Amino acid sequence: MTRLLIKWFVKNHQDVENPQVRAAYGRMAGFTGIVCNILLFILKLSAGLISGSVSVMADAFNNLSDTGSSIVTMVGLKMAGRPADPEHPFGHGRMEYMSGFIVSLIITLVGVELFKSSAEKIASPQELTVSAVTIVVLVCSIALKLWMCLFNRSLGKRIGSGALKATALDSLTDSAATAGVLVAVGVSALFGVNIDPYMGLIVAGFIIYTGLKTAKDTLDPLLGTAPDPELVECIQREVLAYEGFLGIHDLIVHNYGPGRLFVTLHVEVPHNTDILHCHEQIDLCERELGEKLSLELVIHMDPIITDDPAVVTAKAEMAASLARIDPALTLHDFRMVKGEQRSNLIFDVVIPPGFTMRHEALKANIAAAAREIDPSYCTVVNLDMDYTRVHE
Repeated sequence: MTRLLIKWFVKNHQDVENPQVRAAYGRMAGFTGIVCNILLFILKLSAGLISGSVSVMADAFNNLSDTGSSIVTMVGLKMAGRPADPEHPFGHGRMEYMSGFIVSLIITLVGVELFKSSAEKIASPQELTVSAVTIVVLVCSIALKLWMCLFNRSLGKRIGSGALKATALDSLTDSAATAGVLVAVGVSALFGVNIDPYMGLIVAGFIIYTGLKTAKDTLDPLLGTAPDPELVECIQREVLAYEGFLGIHDLIVHNYGPGRLFVTLHVEVPHNTDILHCHEQIDLCERELGEKLSLELVIHMDPIITDDPAVVTAKAEMAASLARIDPALTLHDFRMVKGEQRSNLIFDVVIPPGFTMRHEALKANIAAAAREIDPSYCTVVNLDMDYTRVHE
């Protein structure tokens, strides 16, 4: 069914990096969600009014809120597909994350309201009337919501959409909530024990947890997270495949929404290289790698000394000393200025996320390690953050 809907409603459906194609996926998912949730709302509200079940009626309004979620997702993907303008030169891709966050807030609010309604029913219990119609409506609702979960999750994975993945999780939560309601109704019908409001509390807690978790997942890209390690590894491998590039550092990935990645990095080249040829290689790398990985790439060139034995040896010794302080520490942009009585070692040290040693203490340890290698060594150290690794 999912493939058939994609074939009918999404032109060029394989071009998932295209903002217009992504918007088409969003429209299809949103329209499908609106139709299904309005149908479920009408059926459940009718069954809830007939049976007097607070959990069934709360579940009905949960589906009504999902209609709003579908509209938000559809609008969010539509706005995310808008091109860049003078006020937003990086495009509107982050609107997709915002729509996912709004969906998570709706989920959480529904959970809070369901919790309040269930608590009120515990304080003032009412008789519950169970009919076959109520059971059939709940069973059909579970089946439809499970299909909607698989449908939205499939679309979310296909286009890499956090908003659609949030909607899929919402549908899964709804099916679990309805299953809980079905259990409560079944117990009441079979044993005459009204656990309807207590089941409502459990379902509400589950919905609130899901909403908060989804909020975190959609906020993380807005706050800024470490890039995908596979992407970092791919960039490093591809860049170093170009002629004359010896190493890279200061790699930063800026995420402005799905399909809108801006990458900056420094590439190390021999200090005596042909500057025109090196510049040509950098331009070629920026263009080819940008097209291959669908990102904007800017490269800064850093010349390094590779033919002075004293510099090469000092760099290797300092790298080993850093590893003894902490294996995660690395250095780059190493230079050596020799004097009559002392030699300045000038370099940058990359510190990983979560590094606990104070910067002053780290610089003191590095200076002490350099003096152990050679008493004439003096260090001039600049500390850089590693923006590509996740804090472990």
